[in-house]
Amino acid sequence: MDVVERYQSALVLTAITVGLAFGQVDGVAPVADRLIVPFLMGMLFAAFVGVPLSRLREAFSNRRVVGSSLLVNFVWSPLLAVGLGAVFLRDQPALWVGLIMLLVTPCTDWYLVFTDVAGGDVPLATSVLPYNLVLQLVLLPVYLYAFAGTLVDLPLALLAESVLLVLVVPLLLGAAARRWITRRKSATWLRERFLPRMSPIQIGFLALAIGAMFASQGGVIVENPRLLALMAIPVVLFYAINLAVGFLAGRLLDFSYGELVCFNNTILSRNSPTALAIAVVAFPNEPLIPLALVIGPLLELPLLGVVSQVHLAVRELWSGPVKSS
Repeated sequence: MDVVERYQSALVLTAITVGLAFGQVDGVAPVADRLIVPFLMGMLFAAFVGVPLSRLREAFSNRRVVGSSLLVNFVWSPLLAVGLGAVFLRDQPALWVGLIMLLVTPCTDWYLVFTDVAGGDVPLATSVLPYNLVLQLVLLPVYLYAFAGTLVDLPLALLAESVLLVLVVPLLLGAAARRWITRRKSATWLRERFLPRMSPIQIGFLALAIGAMFASQGGVIVENPRLLALMAIPVVLFYAINLAVGFLAGRLLDFSYGELVCFNNTILSRNSPTALAIAVVAFPNEPLIPLALVIGPLLELPLLGVVSQVHLAVRELWSGPVKSS
């Protein structure tokens, strides 16, 4: 991980602070509001250009890990999101919707880093990535309609527009750029030279988008400073519960250590930037929904770091006599 990646949480926190400060200046809010979507689209392009959609078929060579991870990500985790919201955010429907959006969108990039850090099966994790992206693209509107329609006003036309604008367009542009670069240079050049430069750009655009969002909605945050802290409790519990689910599934399905790390990171990491981009466009009259999603980038990096250390701590035990017995 380079410096920008390692200190992503600090960069996001700085963006929040700077955004809030600028938001108190007259005339800044409307300008910042117009910059949010372009920043998010730039961030998503930088993320999607690294997605190897050609590996969709390859993933199902390991049906135990891939099938079980898709089951957890797209059946169990949405139900868990609704349950955690019902317990902790019943009186804050906008935050509840933000929690649902965060927890039903599995990660498409960061989990690869932490799979590698803990010595997991990175090629297997990479092959799962396209499925995570395609299925969340298709299912997120379904989850919102099923779970969030009774909590807030759900403008279906704006939801469709947001999916098209901030997901489909950057995804197609990223796929086209990936194909063009591979043909003009090589797959090796793309992997070793181009993609490492994209990660800091992606994080930079995310920080700019978050800063612009807090500048445009500074008044809402100043009036409700405790609301974002409410999101932290169910998010941390989600990580704890799903980590336990991952170890249980790994034992029952007889995963190797590499498969276990891949599986756990796949079901734990969340795609908060994508959920944030959709929320900004789909819920223009509910500013707390996108603001709630900012808790994801703040918590994810330290939590995944802790999870990596847990994996490394059980590595010899998992691979040794306890595993074989």
